[in-house]
Amino acid sequence: MAKKASGPSAKKVFIVDDHPVFRDGLVRIASAVPGLVVCGEADNARDAFDAISKLNPDLVLMDINLPGKSGLELLQDVHAMRPDLPVLVISMHDEQLYAERVLRAGGRGYIMKQEGPDKMREAITKVLSGQVYASDRTAAAILDALSRPRSSASTSTIGKLTDRELEILRLTGQGKDNRAIAQELHISLKTVDTHRGHIKEKLGLKNGTELIHYAVRWVGEQV
Repeated sequence: MAKKASGPSAKKVFIVDDHPVFRDGLVRIASAVPGLVVCGEADNARDAFDAISKLNPDLVLMDINLPGKSGLELLQDVHAMRPDLPVLVISMHDEQLYAERVLRAGGRGYIMKQEGPDKMREAITKVLSGQVYASDRTAAAILDALSRPRSSASTSTIGKLTDRELEILRLTGQGKDNRAIAQELHISLKTVDTHRGHIKEKLGLKNGTELIHYAVRWVGEQV
């Protein structure tokens, strides 16, 4: 439930997560940050985007995995609408895979859901103050990648995938067929087929069966 601002100087935060229990926990954590109040919540990207445009928050906390449009797409939409609005992504997925993607999409920070309340409040405070938040491991990895010549920089196999290809790999691993993926992402079957072809090529997979097996194993490792 959204909480009303206690004063004209209070900063507003909007929370996006499709798990009610975790979302309630974020509300409690954010509300404990001095000068910060929760102005609204949403469990999907569409409702979140509409609410953010109306409520004009000072900070958004969001997960990547959302029903329908993904958190990465929502982040890109929010950044296009309000480039100055800081967004902190709080996710269960490996930061080594997603943190850089989040920063490229316009996010101002990435923190794993496994972190405790103190770390969460630290990340919120840092991003709200205009800084970028990332773990020491992620910051070191990004700086290392930037410091090396592009031609010699090593890229993980999964890291070669685009954001859309990564999303299709995730949905495939969740057991969804091409038609279901097309409906969920609001794209054509032909587009899904094209993306799957690129995924197989980049991952060195011979056919659709190998792709499905790979995707299922990969999704299982993320849990």
